Amino acid sequence: MTKTSSKLGIIILVILLLSIPLIAACNSSDNDDEVTPTKPPTSTDTPNPSDTPNPSDTPISEPVEITIGNLTDMTGVSANGVAPINMALADMVRYYNENNLIPGVELKIESYDGQYNPSKDIPGYEWLLERGADLIFTPVPPTPATLRARVDQDKIVLFTASGNLNDLIPPGYVFGIASIPQWEAPTLLKWIAENDLDFPSGRPAKIGGASWTDGYSASFFGEMEAYAEAHPDQYEWVEGRLTNFSFTWGPEVEALKDCDYVFPNIIMNTFVKEYRAAGYTAKLIGGDPHGAFLDLLGKEGLWDEVDGMYAIRCYTWWNEDAPVINLAKQLLNDYHPNEAESVIRSGVSYIAVGPIYIMLELIKATVEAVGAENFSSEALYETAQSFSIDVDGNIHSFSDTKRVSTGGETIFEYRADIEDLVRIEPEWLPVVTPPY
Repeated sequence: MTKTSSKLGIIILVILLLSIPLIAACNSSDNDDEVTPTKPPTSTDTPNPSDTPNPSDTPISEPVEITIGNLTDMTGVSANGVAPINMALADMVRYYNENNLIPGVELKIESYDGQYNPSKDIPGYEWLLERGADLIFTPVPPTPATLRARVDQDKIVLFTASGNLNDLIPPGYVFGIASIPQWEAPTLLKWIAENDLDFPSGRPAKIGGASWTDGYSASFFGEMEAYAEAHPDQYEWVEGRLTNFSFTWGPEVEALKDCDYVFPNIIMNTFVKEYRAAGYTAKLIGGDPHGAFLDLLGKEGLWDEVDGMYAIRCYTWWNEDAPVINLAKQLLNDYHPNEAESVIRSGVSYIAVGPIYIMLELIKATVEAVGAENFSSEALYETAQSFSIDVDGNIHSFSDTKRVSTGGETIFEYRADIEDLVRIEPEWLPVVTPPY
């Protein structure tokens, strides 16, 4: 492989991995703290005029400014993939401010271009604090690992939209609102064994995968193998092959030819072409990252090849009718009418509205608890310990031991007839965690 194609592969991969928020989970002990979820935001949540003091009785004061430090990538290898997340953050902040959803507060964003360079994380973090950042948000995968010790020391809350289990335990000031593949894989495999009408009868299903050497796929494969070893009556682990950003898949295709279920490369097009051209029929399985380039499937005529694929997710999809996903569609149509259709057709990226909503509602809950003038990152941290919120029926929460928000996941199917994803599991499934 040439250096040019290798760099291209890395760029495409990073763009994909950053394009979505995803599944996270909690241990059963995390569910012991019962709290009342916050409802989704609406522009009608402003104070009732009858409850508002008469201006003649109360001096008019300027709103308190709360600044979100966005440690992002604007010009690095992941810039194209991060752009919709930056757009979603800006649109949500604009919406909250215009509709006064946090009375007495004006939200502000300060952004730093870390260029997907970990050596810029600490300087960027310090730059944001110097400009008044009260908390940090990042869609860049390496950043939480780089900053964890520092934010714990400084007591600055950091929300990550690119979850990694190791960055979230033991619990500290990093809060995950994104995908945790270590728990996606077993939850999906459990569901398949119990629900897929094509599941083999009288023998375990053969499972495997092939992907680039990225953290997401490697973690997914590790948990697939562990779950299969714990349930030998249901699954037989074949192999999980990781390549150095290859665009040809001959050996991997042959290694997985007898599988019943295959996890394809996150950018699926080349692997799927070769696998189907060889005549192999395994059902494809995956997570949210696979949905980042749905327009690519259409352009290359690959919807028939991926038809029936199962994908596990913790947020609703564009074709569902629910408050938060409807808000995402509303913001696109209101603020970006000329781009709305293309953004939706591209896949999951702008659905970052979901995790950003969790972050903004936690800010709102903190202001309600301590007052706008007393807001601080430490107050935000304390409020998070008992925070729970309903995101389109899925209860997301944090506690003193829980640093990943989602409480459930659901299953979608790729449908060639409509070239889209369709939800096929009506419930939010409890997350499966070790021991299996």
